[in-house]
Amino acid sequence: MTNAATNPMSGPDALVEALLASPSPSPRLSEVGRVAEVADGIAIVTGLERALSDELLRFASGMQGIVLDLEPGRLGVVLLGPSDCVSVGERVTRSHKVVSTRVGPALLGRVVDALGNPRDGKGQIKTEATRPVEAEAPQILDRQAITRPLATGIKAIDAAVPVGLGQRELIIGDRQTGKTSLAVDAILNQKTTGVICVYCAIGQRGDAVAKVIGALRDGDMMENSIVMSAGDEDAAGLAYVAPYAAMTMAEYFASQAKDVLVILDDMTHHARSYRELSLLLRRPPGREAFPGDIFYIHARLLERAGQFTSSAGGGSITVLPVVETQAENLAAYIPTNLISITDGQIYLSPRLVRKNQFPAVDLGVSVSRVGGKAQSKAFRSVAGNLRVTLSQFEELEDFARFGTRLDDATRARLTRGAAVRAALRQPERDPIPAVEQLTVLVAAMEGQFDGLSEPETIQVMSGLRSIAKRDLGDVVTRISENAPLADYDRTRMVELGRKARANLREKNGANA
Repeated sequence: MTNAATNPMSGPDALVEALLASPSPSPRLSEVGRVAEVADGIAIVTGLERALSDELLRFASGMQGIVLDLEPGRLGVVLLGPSDCVSVGERVTRSHKVVSTRVGPALLGRVVDALGNPRDGKGQIKTEATRPVEAEAPQILDRQAITRPLATGIKAIDAAVPVGLGQRELIIGDRQTGKTSLAVDAILNQKTTGVICVYCAIGQRGDAVAKVIGALRDGDMMENSIVMSAGDEDAAGLAYVAPYAAMTMAEYFASQAKDVLVILDDMTHHARSYRELSLLLRRPPGREAFPGDIFYIHARLLERAGQFTSSAGGGSITVLPVVETQAENLAAYIPTNLISITDGQIYLSPRLVRKNQFPAVDLGVSVSRVGGKAQSKAFRSVAGNLRVTLSQFEELEDFARFGTRLDDATRARLTRGAAVRAALRQPERDPIPAVEQLTVLVAAMEGQFDGLSEPETIQVMSGLRSIAKRDLGDVVTRISENAPLADYDRTRMVELGRKARANLREKNGANA
């Protein structure tokens, strides 16, 4: 005899009784809105009265958007994708989350978009977690003084405009003055330092980003870097979110006591993207049609950088934001905002570019407000003389253009200044170790490059670098221990410069 026959409550009746006896599920509230308008990366949504600012909304087409404007009866939503995919009347639901991006070591070596999705065709990225792109900047007690240098491998910067780990140093200049190249060279010099690099391209052309990726691969730095691209062909919403997402990825590594270098290239495009979104949302325009909160937008981003205490992870985030000027106008709205937010600026002058001086760092306008305290003692002993020599030379150079008769001392000063400026030249993608930089600069300031033509200077510098790399191993050790340059070391460097010049003379004599 079966159980169903013996037990009258078995079978379907028992199941119904069990369901009736079990606790009823709690009601699930789902708010549904509709798209009222859509155009140019913006959607106006109605029917979601309880949505919050910065909340992520999901459209029926799979598109996502961020609530940027809260008005009675309507929401201004920034789309994170092409607006062609969204149609009027489409269903929209709340996610009860803010916009987040992927974080974790799996991102290293990859090219991603602002949300951490792969863009390099190498398959999905298995990251550990996602984190909100917006985060509060660390408190004062979570920060500590900047005391460690970030070596960029560029003579003009390491000697005269030093950057410290945790600093925010602006790279500013007109178009085609080498801003991106300078930033990429700083990344390439981190090959042996263990600093993790995040390159965030905002509004850049695809071929420009591909060039950067190629340089990182050729320099064996791709495996230690993340490239984030929000190109000019992408939605303005992605360009707006990209630098915040890059900072979130950097914060993940900094929380694990690692040093991170973030390049934001460039903030001019970011400001224009935000202006475009704000104007479409009918926000009142201010100076140069930028919205009134553009300063706050950039300040809250760059305040997330710094050197953090052990209780806050112990790592550091160094940021090199890039901004473009027009006709050398440093007083434009966005450049002045960023100059006031950051801890100094590296100004690339088109006047030096026309003189074939690369990198075109204008030391008279460039400044590092906190990097001097982090600069190594060996570089500090050279930096003061370098600035004085160049500033005196530039004054005399302008004066000499009037055809004034010059005495011997003035002519000698002009010759020395020209030689020192020539010694600061450096090809791109060729970061130089500290000892080679110091040897070249000391030799130039002691007159070993005086009177040489440009090709001869390049040859002497090349020979001098090889000799210094071979003969000054003990100085490398002392520099790594942050010891100052001794008089004996300076004498040796000058002697090596004399030797390199003599080698060139012998070579030219043999060829003659």
